[in-house]
Amino acid sequence: MATLSNANRLPDAPQDQAVLENAYKKVTLHLIPFIFVCYLFNYLDRVNVGFAKLQMLDALKWSETVYGLGAGIFFIGYVLSGVPSNLLLHRLGARKVIGTLMIAWGAASACLMFVKTPEAFYTLRFITGVFEAGFFPGIVLYFTNWYPASRRGRIMGLFMSAIPISGVLGSPLSGWMMQSFAGHSGLAGWQWMFLLQGIPTILLGVLVYVLLNDGITQAKWLNPKEKELLLLELEDDERKRRATNATADTFASVLRNKNVWMLGLVYFCIQMGVYAINFWLPTIVKSLGFQSAVTVGWISAIPYFCASVFMIWVGRSADAKKERRWHLSGPLLMGLCGLMLATQAHGNAVVALVGLSLATMGALSSLPMFWPLPAAFLGSAAAAGGLALINSLGQIAGFVSPFLVGWIKDKTGSTDLALYILSAVLFLGAMLVMRVPAKIVNR
Repeated sequence: MATLSNANRLPDAPQDQAVLENAYKKVTLHLIPFIFVCYLFNYLDRVNVGFAKLQMLDALKWSETVYGLGAGIFFIGYVLSGVPSNLLLHRLGARKVIGTLMIAWGAASACLMFVKTPEAFYTLRFITGVFEAGFFPGIVLYFTNWYPASRRGRIMGLFMSAIPISGVLGSPLSGWMMQSFAGHSGLAGWQWMFLLQGIPTILLGVLVYVLLNDGITQAKWLNPKEKELLLLELEDDERKRRATNATADTFASVLRNKNVWMLGLVYFCIQMGVYAINFWLPTIVKSLGFQSAVTVGWISAIPYFCASVFMIWVGRSADAKKERRWHLSGPLLMGLCGLMLATQAHGNAVVALVGLSLATMGALSSLPMFWPLPAAFLGSAAAAGGLALINSLGQIAGFVSPFLVGWIKDKTGSTDLALYILSAVLFLGAMLVMRVPAKIVNR
């Protein structure tokens, strides 16, 4: 990498700017479509138990609490393995670690088709969480090797639009698989769904070894001038980050940094809403009177489609205005309003769907808006552990949220109280975001 003494040679000339923009287009086209597909299956494998639940509980005679615990126990393995996985990725490189993890979690997810007891369900969900833990924070870290802070909003928006699109595509697909394959070869529809969604993840893991480069200097598809300009941009970004005097440059300093812990709590609040929607949306839609798995799938896709469009727009707006805090707290407040509206629907399918769409748009769009915040003050030496720590703190919600909703539904027969609680959590997250100093993150 070029040294900071070269910072005065940043691409101010029009011809250099043109080369730089073309280089970023090449990077984005080479990385984002493939990583997007990988994340789509990552998220689909994480939440497809929400659809399997429509058949699993009756077939296996399980309670809502058993399901909620099984859905959530995934995140115990996820939280325990997040930091070690990312430190390993920082040492060995993204290509080797991410490829291996995808093969492993794809196999574990496919094996869910064989579960018969709650104990087997809990064990496989835990193992899947262990293997998936390194993927998302690893990709966030990976992007810091390619893009400066000023471009990460739109990139995270493009990348994380895989979440709602996994709902747009995955919901109808899951419903179709469960209905169309039911009974084939003696397997239930939910068993076929786990198998057919696990196999592509294994194949994508193999492709990671072939298609990904660990950084700019390894990219043979960039010419020397493009590499030079991209590296100078990253150096200038590092210099600006240090100028804020709010940096964390070692993992020990990460553990002492109050912003890291506060952002971990913010991410927890965000994920409480996100996972409630992901795991319970099909159930809520079914409770509105739609019984066919295919119909539930298509209707569940509507909120995710709205979120996929809104997410990309918010990311572009945040980068264009160089503003981060309101672009995060605003969607959180939208999610709050959507959940409140959904609880007041009283069986009205249209009102409930509008509320669920607003909630999904707000909660899911807050995810890509969150990650430029910690990346803005974590130094390169601290980013691997710091990003994974924040992600792990937030992912505790993946255990708490589905279990809380399932327990409340078992006790009250309704999800309304749970949605009120989740609305309050989203409000807390929005308020905490505004405590982050603007000068650190608005770049």
